[in-house]
Amino acid sequence: MARDPGRVLIFDTTLRDGEQSPGASLNLEEKLAIAQQLARLGVDIIEAGFPFASPGDFNAVQRIADSVGTPEGPIICGLARAAAGDIKACADAVAPAARRRIHTFIATSDIHLEHKLRKTRAEVLAITAEMVDYARSLVDDVEFSCEDAGRSDPEFMYEVIEAAIRAGATTINIPDTVGYTTPAEFGELIAGINAHVPNIDQAVISVHGHNDLGLAVANFLEAVKNGARQLECTINGIGERAGNASLEELVMALHVRRSYFNPFLGRPAESTEPLTGVRTEEITKTSRLVSNLTGMAVQPNKAIVGANAFAHESGIHQDGVLKNRLTYEIIDARTVGLTDNRISLGKLWASPTTASPWAS
Repeated sequence: MARDPGRVLIFDTTLRDGEQSPGASLNLEEKLAIAQQLARLGVDIIEAGFPFASPGDFNAVQRIADSVGTPEGPIICGLARAAAGDIKACADAVAPAARRRIHTFIATSDIHLEHKLRKTRAEVLAITAEMVDYARSLVDDVEFSCEDAGRSDPEFMYEVIEAAIRAGATTINIPDTVGYTTPAEFGELIAGINAHVPNIDQAVISVHGHNDLGLAVANFLEAVKNGARQLECTINGIGERAGNASLEELVMALHVRRSYFNPFLGRPAESTEPLTGVRTEEITKTSRLVSNLTGMAVQPNKAIVGANAFAHESGIHQDGVLKNRLTYEIIDARTVGLTDNRISLGKLWASPTTASPWAS
């Protein structure tokens, strides 16, 4: 892709989609604290809210744009339906940021067109072109999403994407809005867009996905292999229903398995250049801040940031780790901001001095 950024961009939507988790309401100061920490984490884009939704959301996006949207900071983005009022409110809210983005969307699946929008395919195609063009008249950076892309007719979606890019969209987002697709299907969807949308080289392909079947992270990694270069995710995987793709899991999967993913980005397998711009040592601090402010506890066995992610209770595992961490650890705890792993003296503990039947 001509607009391929050469690495994987991390688009954090904790403050927009993440806050839609039941019970995860945040006040203005809490949102600012999270946005400032996301900037320290090194995300590329912060989706700060849905400005048209309420005066509170508008003010929060505007304050984040003003305080966090510095020239060297992340792009500050707001969400807007493909409607003039939404788009104008979004443009006004993100205006203080040095780098700003409008993210506008409309559904493309027949089930949404018939039951939610009550519009024809032709009407959706016309709205897409008109509203992306309007958004582009207000900012240089416009993202367009095909809502419910995972259940959309690919041929129709190709038309919509082509129209959006022609109208000025610089990022095209493909959301698995209801967490329906499997990794193979999602990878094929991204590959099909690359193959059949004639002007796709003028935009970055992004993905957004929910975790209803527990497949969001796997789907995103398959999308990267097929040309997606922006991942829309949240801290601790929070979000509506079963949540979103988890930022920390995606970033660390790309970090730990860099040699596997490098060739898909046109790099030698042995390249040590990071695949994302995230400062991994800030991951644990960010996870704990979001958990504390939202009141949403992280399950102990959650990958990367769960309390047990670097804990060992089995005596066999402890024996191995004490001899060489690599026996049972694929990530150094310090990489994600922890001081060390944890050896738990539980019922399965055995003294490392006890002779092991596998010891040489």
